[in-house]
Amino acid sequence: MSHDLFERHREKLEQAVAAAGTRGYWSGYKEMPSPRTYGETAQDDGIKAFQSHLGKNFEIDQPTSGAWIGAEDGPFGVALNVKYPAPDVDAMMTAAKAAMPAWRKLGPQGRAGVCMEVLERLNAMSFEIAFSVMHTTGQAFMMAFQAGGAHAQDRGLEAVAYGYSEQMRHPETVDWIKPQGKHDPLEMKKKFTAVGRGVALMVGCATFPTWNGYPGLFASLVTGNAVIVKPHPRAVLPLALTVRVIREVLSEVGIDPNLVCLAVDTLEAPITKEFALHEDTKIIDFTGSSEFGNWLEDNAKQAEVYTEKAGVNAVIIDDFDDIKGIARNLSFTFSLYSGQMCTTPQNIFIPKGGIDVNGENMSFDDVAKAIATGVEKFLSVPERAVEVLGAIQNKAILDRMEEAKKLGDVVLDTTEIDHPMFKGIKCHTPVLIKVDGKEVDKYREELFGPIVFLIATEDTNDSIAKMTQTIRENGAITLGMYSKHEDVIEAVEEAALDAGVNLSINLTGGVFVNQSAAFSDFHATGANPAANAALTDGHFVSGRFRVMQSRR
Repeated sequence: MSHDLFERHREKLEQAVAAAGTRGYWSGYKEMPSPRTYGETAQDDGIKAFQSHLGKNFEIDQPTSGAWIGAEDGPFGVALNVKYPAPDVDAMMTAAKAAMPAWRKLGPQGRAGVCMEVLERLNAMSFEIAFSVMHTTGQAFMMAFQAGGAHAQDRGLEAVAYGYSEQMRHPETVDWIKPQGKHDPLEMKKKFTAVGRGVALMVGCATFPTWNGYPGLFASLVTGNAVIVKPHPRAVLPLALTVRVIREVLSEVGIDPNLVCLAVDTLEAPITKEFALHEDTKIIDFTGSSEFGNWLEDNAKQAEVYTEKAGVNAVIIDDFDDIKGIARNLSFTFSLYSGQMCTTPQNIFIPKGGIDVNGENMSFDDVAKAIATGVEKFLSVPERAVEVLGAIQNKAILDRMEEAKKLGDVVLDTTEIDHPMFKGIKCHTPVLIKVDGKEVDKYREELFGPIVFLIATEDTNDSIAKMTQTIRENGAITLGMYSKHEDVIEAVEEAALDAGVNLSINLTGGVFVNQSAAFSDFHATGANPAANAALTDGHFVSGRFRVMQSRR
């Protein structure tokens, strides 16, 4: 049946493989919640499906300690009260490993077919998943639907396409014939098998459980591995739904569903280290803090470890004529999901002597004021603002914002906006703080959340130097710049290559530095401390399997 699934989804898979090669625009799933695409009753059905989980045990027939745990705290005030089976670590690892031989026998095409079917079913559940993402992460609905649903599914599909292509670089069998002159040739039959490394551990994050989780999850699956899905305790439901769908499809094709298990823990009693150091864990995917990501890299020596960690994303502002375009674009960029994105800029480098705008000097303070005014104007309508800002996922971010104000002069203070739909929930606008470029210690590390530093540098060359220094030291996922001088653009391009960070140039329209398009944009590079891998490239999948041969 798995090969029937491959034939059913072959066309889309081949399109995905082609798109990854050409890097143009292509998407496998519709990002707009249109009734035409998802059905007239899809949204209502999704709400009901999400609500059906609240206050109940989330049943999964997998190795468990017998306890039920869970403490997701809905950022919009919706009480989830969902309980999940607590894992028995050794039993779960044993069961997952035992399921691998049958999974291996399906081969790359069979595994790809199963993964494609899973993604199609997840796409059909996009509203249910969107509401589960929204009410665990604090993302506003549209972002939850796009980033948590269709875009996450695209990233999963991209991983399947890369993993499938990498395994198909060689034939499964070959007749090897070596001529021997006047003598009979030497002949052998050779068989090549892609073999997964072992059990993979996918450690989910609290803010983007599916978008950040699907690449590693599907890359490991398609390359022949079992997967333990370990969600962040604050955002379990989206990945629990995902695991349930995967297990259903595995059962339908005759594979032990314990190939993929859900490992839930709590903030008070974490279990990630126990899984990470298990001798059978051979792959780890992690998104989260630099501290724990570095610990995994340093200690989980038996595993291939892929990490995405903290970074100090930056924007360099040089002479530029469309200051309104800068302010408009950055206002959305700073505000989207209250800056709780690994791609949101923190450090905005501006020459203290100002910039040239249409032949006239615009002072640093005026540039800062223009950006601040843009943020205020953009968020001036509460009904619109809350659909961009969403809710603060972790209250520690609010404390961090207050502490950040002490580091410099507040150009724009954060304000609270009452959410019109969820009583008692307050959304928070970004805080913009002016600091001197010489005070690198104030902005050299990431302060996660809607915190923006407007940094006064000696000149644009100093901006480039400070950007390069901070990214080399602490990493970044994104870098943006604005300049009307080609030589400056070339200089920043070279600096970005040296710093190992992806660059966006002169964005003033409907594309933003903190957005990343599957099949075209590489998310992170693996070339600076913010991440040791990129989503998605050949390196991200090739280390998850090995090719074994037999010959006769």
